[in-house]
Amino acid sequence: VENQALSLIDRQLDRLRNYDEVAEQLRRHRGETEQQIGRLEQILGSLDESHSALKDAALSFTGNLAALGHAVAGDEILKNTFANFAFENFEAASYRSLITIAEAGAFSSAVPLLQNSLDEELAMAAWLEQRVPAITTKYLTLSSQGEKADR
Repeated sequence: VENQALSLIDRQLDRLRNYDEVAEQLRRHRGETEQQIGRLEQILGSLDESHSALKDAALSFTGNLAALGHAVAGDEILKNTFANFAFENFEAASYRSLITIAEAGAFSSAVPLLQNSLDEELAMAAWLEQRVPAITTKYLTLSSQGEKADR
């Protein structure tokens, strides 16, 4: 899922033009996402497991497709914001589930690492939720001035 997140973020950063605050936040969260991947690899390594390269590639591909799907929309920034908010909550739910599994399976050393990632996902979701009105207002303002407002 984190590789899918990187693909989504990268495609959006490639296209963002008028929303500097969003681009800055996406860049910050991209760094967090890379750290989350590192934490997951650390946990898997401690369990003598590894990630699935095939699953990673497939999810990265679907992340690219999702971002490209919004690229043709006249309100790309809005659709991306909504999708990002939904995806952050999906990731948060995934981390909550992993924490429950770690606690049930007596893998307590994984819990702090997973909790750190959960906290980051919840913070990003909250940031997006708080910014929906401002992003929408900026979109409307740019559109009403005849400027390219979609990204």
